[in-house]
Amino acid sequence: MKPYLSIVIPAYNEARRLPRTLDFILAFLRKQPYEAEIIISDDGSKDRTIRLAQDILRKCAHQILTVPKNKGKGHAVRKGMLAARGQYLLISDADLSTPIEEVRRFLKYLEAGEDIVIGSRALEDSRVEIHQGVLRETMGRIYNWIARVLSFHGIKDSQCGFKCFRAEVAKKIFKLQKINGFSFDAETVFLAQKLGYKIREEPVIWRNSAQSRVRLIKDPLAMFFDLFKIRWMHRNVKP
Repeated sequence: MKPYLSIVIPAYNEARRLPRTLDFILAFLRKQPYEAEIIISDDGSKDRTIRLAQDILRKCAHQILTVPKNKGKGHAVRKGMLAARGQYLLISDADLSTPIEEVRRFLKYLEAGEDIVIGSRALEDSRVEIHQGVLRETMGRIYNWIARVLSFHGIKDSQCGFKCFRAEVAKKIFKLQKINGFSFDAETVFLAQKLGYKIREEPVIWRNSAQSRVRLIKDPLAMFFDLFKIRWMHRNVKP
């Protein structure tokens, strides 16, 4: 049976954080009236991530996707989204910085006709309960401002790792998406707008994890140059 919801979780060496996240998600799903699947898209983990995921998910609908070596979060998300079988597709980070319960509002908007609903930490009603460090937050705001100039428009927070799509919309976008690194979020928003899809930016609860995978200098520089690559790579994309 085709699931109502697919939850795609990119993972890289997440043996410490993933079990708790999966316990929360499974507890939430047991209370829902619909069928769901969980997809762990592993990005070449060297720890016990895959084994733990197999043990925890053995009694529920799931997929565990693997690659032999680390390729980047964008690659892991793309692989998971293209493998998903659900009517609606949610991307959620392995640390569950945004509580899974937030998806209920997202699904209502998608059922009402939105194409994509993305979580935002930058809206007036957003609740950032655990902040990143001042430097990381400042760099994030600067990056999003630059991205609005060079890539997409109107979106205040492209990098929140909690996004939900109608399946047919996700398949169209992620068949085109190419960035393997952290800029895949900006690329996804850029493609969605270029293809003419409706995006709703929705405030969420956010609790930052101290174990961020983003390297403070190297990754932001790469992400900045990726914004130029995104425009060039997708210059011929038409609605």
